[in-house]
Amino acid sequence: MMTPDHVMIMVQPVDMRLGLDALSSLVQQALGKTACDGYVYLFRNKTGNRIKALRWDGNGVWLCQRRLHKGKFHWAKQGDVSLSLTPAQFDALVIGLEWQRIGLSAPANWLV
Repeated sequence: MMTPDHVMIMVQPVDMRLGLDALSSLVQQALGKTACDGYVYLFRNKTGNRIKALRWDGNGVWLCQRRLHKGKFHWAKQGDVSLSLTPAQFDALVIGLEWQRIGLSAPANWLV
């Protein structure tokens, strides 16, 4: 599994039939970025059980797809165009965990 340094979630669902060129074009149109900037760009389908990851590795572009057999991927809330993730959040997201909770600390008044 890849563990990227920079991850960007595209919040709006996309048609999973889209390939490298169409998804790269979405990145350019929505964010004004290029898919060759070292980020991994994540896209999901409407039902939330499939994601695609687009990444430039210096030699070419990777397009990977993952499907959950049960449940849905936890995704960013609608409203934003994109959202940046940490590597730990990415690792949690791709296995179907609640990545939003990664990195949260216990409340200041919490006692053992």
